[in-house]
Amino acid sequence: MAPLFFMGADGMYPDLYLMRHGQTEWNAAGRMQGRLDSPLTALGLAQAERQRDLAAGIAAARFASPQGRALATARIVFGPAPFATDPRLVEIDIGDFTGEAYLPLRERLPQVFAGGRLDWYDRAPGGEGFAGLSARCRAFLDGLDGPALVVTHGITLRMLRIMALGWPLSRLDEMAVEQGAIHVVAGGRHELLR
Repeated sequence: MAPLFFMGADGMYPDLYLMRHGQTEWNAAGRMQGRLDSPLTALGLAQAERQRDLAAGIAAARFASPQGRALATARIVFGPAPFATDPRLVEIDIGDFTGEAYLPLRERLPQVFAGGRLDWYDRAPGGEGFAGLSARCRAFLDGLDGPALVVTHGITLRMLRIMALGWPLSRLDEMAVEQGAIHVVAGGRHELLR
């Protein structure tokens, strides 16, 4: 991965409350979704309800990826409150790997999956790569004018988080992303609300 560092225009972004969508059928089956979708599982619905409870009382603009799994989660998290969808919050495009089962693909193409745990996202044939994802995430963050509650996807959430923290791309997989939790990035620090 390139040794890129990210920083907001003024050195700091507003407070972020980042949420990954609830578990989907494909998550449970070990299939990679990328730009495709599958329904939330019963656990995924419960995770979204947990996020709703955690987000209650947080005064912030509300955003969601327009992908089905994020929308289903956002409708639970935000309830009747309005929220905006933003295409910059979609999951990284994994090109030819979309819909594939992770473990057999890893066994078939070990050279693509060599290196760091998430490096393959930057090498997926026909995929977007980290440069495209970081450009989208930077544009989203630069457009914020106050705190934001965001329902998005695992790799997109990671990119938003490291950019807001001013971390290099090499730290993309440093902290876990949890479904059913809120990743708070505020004042240059990360906190996980469970």
